[in-house]
Amino acid sequence: MNEVKHSVFFLLAVFSISLNAQQGAPNGEWPSYGGDLGHTRYSALDQIDASNFSDLEIAWRFSAANFGPSPEYRYQSTPLMVNGKIFTTAGSRRAVVSLDAATGEVLWMYSLDEGERGTYAPRQLSGRGLAHWRSGDNERIIYVTPGYQMIALDAITGARIPDFGQNGIVDLKQNADQQIDLITGEIGLHSTPIVANDVVIVGAAHRTGGNPSSRENVKGFVRGFNVRTGERLWIFHTIPFPGEYGNESWLEESSAYTGNTGVWAQISVDLELETVYLPVEAATGDYYGAYRPGDNLFSESLVAVDLNTGERKWHYQLVHHGIWDHDIPCAPILADVVIDGQLRKIVAQPTKQAYLYVFDRITGEPIWPIEEMPVEIGDVPGEWYSPTQPIPSKPPAYDRQGVAEDDLVDFTPELRTRALEIASWHKMGPIFTPPVVSDIDGPLGTLMAPATGGGTNWPGGSYDPETNILYVVSNSSVTSLAVVPPYPGQSDMAYIQGSATSGPRTSGGAGSSAGGGRTEFNITQRERPTSTRGTPPVGLLVDRIPLLKPPYGRLTAIDLTQGEIAWQIPHGQTPDRIVNHPLLAELDLPRTGQGASVGSLVTKTLVLAGEAELTTDANGERRAMLRAYDKATGEEVGAITLPAPQTGSPMTYFLNGEQYIVIAVSGSGVPGQLVAYKL
Repeated sequence: MNEVKHSVFFLLAVFSISLNAQQGAPNGEWPSYGGDLGHTRYSALDQIDASNFSDLEIAWRFSAANFGPSPEYRYQSTPLMVNGKIFTTAGSRRAVVSLDAATGEVLWMYSLDEGERGTYAPRQLSGRGLAHWRSGDNERIIYVTPGYQMIALDAITGARIPDFGQNGIVDLKQNADQQIDLITGEIGLHSTPIVANDVVIVGAAHRTGGNPSSRENVKGFVRGFNVRTGERLWIFHTIPFPGEYGNESWLEESSAYTGNTGVWAQISVDLELETVYLPVEAATGDYYGAYRPGDNLFSESLVAVDLNTGERKWHYQLVHHGIWDHDIPCAPILADVVIDGQLRKIVAQPTKQAYLYVFDRITGEPIWPIEEMPVEIGDVPGEWYSPTQPIPSKPPAYDRQGVAEDDLVDFTPELRTRALEIASWHKMGPIFTPPVVSDIDGPLGTLMAPATGGGTNWPGGSYDPETNILYVVSNSSVTSLAVVPPYPGQSDMAYIQGSATSGPRTSGGAGSSAGGGRTEFNITQRERPTSTRGTPPVGLLVDRIPLLKPPYGRLTAIDLTQGEIAWQIPHGQTPDRIVNHPLLAELDLPRTGQGASVGSLVTKTLVLAGEAELTTDANGERRAMLRAYDKATGEEVGAITLPAPQTGSPMTYFLNGEQYIVIAVSGSGVPGQLVAYKL
């Protein structure tokens, strides 16, 4: 089911390439979203270390509240720092702002009001950032608007580049090998473009796919553009056209109308190999795939394409015919590692499944065996099922997978009894247990862990090129996964995501980047619920306590030389709702961690990750913490208070003899802001 392209030229090229590691952010700057094009999120800076981390103070703040018609409370940007200047997106209209990196002073701002086009955009708000390109004295900022337009700005002045596209703008809904309505077409992007040499690579994202209105949708093709002119250089069809490789995996000509299969996560590039690594999402219908029978390449695949032509070099499909919303959610991490005495150029892909899939990034061959294992065939009417799924032999899963009785909460006998009762209303099984048709008299759903948000989601992981340790924060989550017939006029599909017992969903799905609230399934009654139709809950609670045992969130260190877990700890203070719960008042609870996937940063001596939830300290103050851990052991060596929960991923830079750490925070009642710390 997976193919690796080989040729004499290709093999000769392998032996002629020098093996230079991805070394992290260079020269004390942070020039790209992941620090470098391999998304290591690593910096060799060491002025801030275990001895002084807790002494950090706020150097400057930048509020994004007024860069748009309304404040944003889910600010996910990772800013860049180049030549003493910060570049970031900000606000609900996705303005671009340049700041003085020493003081936070605003140097310039650019904003485009897209009117109706912006209103219909499936990926709104400020997004996750932007890209920077420089050649000599020429510096440009490249970003994608909510309405899916790519804009090039002069990095010094903020003015549009007149000879890029049409007066600085390339309309990404055009020249896309398909017809897309320029106002209402359901395609956008929340992540950043990536610039490698003179090529800009742009992915695509859509609305949540749990309850699509149609089996037909816009296709999420990936394109490369000339950074100087905006000219389209190539396009990669993530759903192959007839006659292209992979089209045979779409049975009954389903490739003609199926959409999605975009790359909404960050993209990585190896400049030496001139190779782009694309983490591709699921196809239309996250949980019901009857209208797209077959394995569905290149959905839920890691695809390597040529930087200059977009030609596929190799691919590996991580999920065949996905019906679990297992989008590949984050940047592939590029690393050069000695394994079994041989220096290997690898690509490591964290996933929602809490598997780390590791490949030779030249050939696409798995570093450690990945075996096609039989999985359960479900019984949803009309569905097409893959009989096997690829299971890595190494590294082991870094978070809980599947649900069994031993996973259920057991803080007290009463909670245990209630948890068993709730579980009895559902289907349980290992990872890749399929969804069911929700039935008030049968299974309400399949207990799925990790839930649709992971495991790991868009923040991804980080990597230390000196020690060959990869760090990843994960969310130990569970949901009830089921499908139901839609209401009349709701969808042309026979089934969409839903549950016989849940109310309407309040936000986008796990792959959604727009943020928002969530619906939780909080069962306290002893009787089986009566039927109300809608979409399924994101969390399963028993008297406001998670259905599964802690830890709820983990930070894991994975040794890439051995394919083994080096250490693992709960990340995040125990939530107040657990500490103060009346049923748990007499218990001495250990730290449980928090159920959220947040971004990490690695420096010379530390690995840093913040908390996504407010907790109460000994003085009664509500706060979230940015925590520092010893890289080698996972021991916490310092912590500082954040003004609000971490919602972006931290970065660091060095300027005028001082190291700074900058992080985006936001939350209920706190509009997005960047906070910079130094000693």
